[in-house]
Amino acid sequence: MDGAIINMKPFNLENKYLQTIFESIQDGIIIMNHEREILLMNPAAKQMTGWLLHDSVPYCSFCERRTLAEGENKCYLIAREEVPYFLSDMPTYHGKKINVEMSTALMYEDDESNQKEYLLVLRDQTVKRKKEEARVSKLMIQRLIEAKETEHKRLAQELHDGVGQSLYTISVALQAIESYVKDERLQSYIDEVRNELDHVMNDIKAYSYQLRPQSLDRLGLIAAVQGLIITIEKSNPSLTIDFLSNIENRLPAAVEINLYRVIQEAMHNISKYAEAKHVAIQLMEYRYKIELLVMDDGQGFETKRIDERGLGLQHMEERLDQLEGSFVIESTLGKGTKIVASIPKGEGFL
Repeated sequence: MDGAIINMKPFNLENKYLQTIFESIQDGIIIMNHEREILLMNPAAKQMTGWLLHDSVPYCSFCERRTLAEGENKCYLIAREEVPYFLSDMPTYHGKKINVEMSTALMYEDDESNQKEYLLVLRDQTVKRKKEEARVSKLMIQRLIEAKETEHKRLAQELHDGVGQSLYTISVALQAIESYVKDERLQSYIDEVRNELDHVMNDIKAYSYQLRPQSLDRLGLIAAVQGLIITIEKSNPSLTIDFLSNIENRLPAAVEINLYRVIQEAMHNISKYAEAKHVAIQLMEYRYKIELLVMDDGQGFETKRIDERGLGLQHMEERLDQLEGSFVIESTLGKGTKIVASIPKGEGFL
C-alpha cells in the first residue's frame, strides 16, 4: 500500500476475492479508528490475540515504555500514521504477550469530522522463530551425520588398510614359521593360533564393512545393498532376503549413504527382533522420487510403543528428513512390519 491514504468510503469487503484473502491470510488484519477501537478483524487476528470487535487495541510494550513529545499520541502507530513495520510485544486477551511484527497505514480520513481509520497488520514472530529453530536443529543434525559418516569412513579405511594388513602380514609370517616346525604339539598350538587369527581377521573385515562398505563409494548403493544382503544371509541361514531395484545410475552421495544406513538399520532390527523368515526390499526410482520398501513376515510390534525399539527408528527418520523425505512404518503383532520411505528427486540427480 506504500502508506498511501485511500480516500473512499470506510473499509468494506464486498469484493469476494478480497473477502477470501481477508479470511484466509495468516497475518492478523485489523481496522481500528483513531481511538484504537476495533472496527473489523480477520480470523487470524482473533485467533492470535483473542480480542473482539469493539475492543480497544492495547498498547504494545514499546508504546508503554517510550517517551512522548508534548501532545503526541501514545500509540506510535497512530502518531506516525504510516509505519512500514517494527517489532514489539503485544498483550493478548489472556494476559500474556506475543512477539509480533506490526505495520500500519492510514486507510480513511473524513475531513469534516476528522475521523480516521487505520489498517493494523500483525505477524506472529513465534512461528518464524520456531521455523528458524527447526532449520538450525536440522542443520546441526545434518552436520553431526556428516561428521559421523566421515569418521566411519576413516575408521573403516584404517581397519582395512592398517589393522587388516598388519594381521595379514602376521598370518604370512606364521605360515613361514610353520614350515620349520616338526613338533606335533607345537604344530597343534600354531593351528589354534592360526584359527584365532583367521577369526579376528574376519571380525575386522566385518567391522570395517559395517562402518563403511568400500563398495558403496566405489560401486554405488545397489552393490552395497547386495553385499549387505549376502553378509546378513550368511549370519542368518534361516532368513531369505529378496532385493528388487530398477536403479541403474549412481545417486547423489548423500542419498546413497543415508538410504544405505536406513536399509542397514532396518535389517539390523529385523535380525534382532522380528524372528522373520522372509524379507523383501524394493528400491525403485520414479520420475520425481526414489522409494524404498522393506517388508518382513516377522512377529511385528505395537507402533504406539515404538520408542521401546531404541533409537534406530528415530535415526532412520532423521536421515530421511535430511533428504526432505518421508518415513512411514506399519506393523501388526504376528503379521510383520513394513517400512516405506520416499525421497524427492532434487538437485544432483541425473
